[in-house]
Amino acid sequence: MGEPARILIVDDDESIREVLTSILTDEGYIVDAVSTGEEAIKATHENFYNLALIDIRLPDMEGTKLLTKLKDTVPKMRKIIITGYPTLQNAIEAVNFGADAYIVKPINMEDALKTIQKQLQKQAEEKKFSEQKIVEFIETRVKELEAKEKTKK
Repeated sequence: MGEPARILIVDDDESIREVLTSILTDEGYIVDAVSTGEEAIKATHENFYNLALIDIRLPDMEGTKLLTKLKDTVPKMRKIIITGYPTLQNAIEAVNFGADAYIVKPINMEDALKTIQKQLQKQAEEKKFSEQKIVEFIETRVKELEAKEKTKK
């Protein structure tokens, strides 16, 4: 198995950050936690994260705005919105702004861990697919160049 996944927690509630950090660290993940959207953006410029858990309401910006910013700067990172305000509108908005999944507070950790594992698996599958496409492209290009060389001789 490769390196453990890196997870960024973005929540202004210190107790939630501490509990999630503790549980996810115990699960073998590398975890960083921040309390604002700006801190999250800074963290993603300094480190690679496989996944972010983002509170929908942050002190400096809406979680949906942060989703948009992270989608532009870290497109491959999986993003999960956490909310204490579960409405259909919030869920639709989160998905429209780039959330890959949605977790409701109070957090059921068993469900949250399953959601995190599922998103990390999807990320791994996407990476493998991308790598296969690159290999196919290179193999095709090499054959084209070899054929061109043969016709020159």
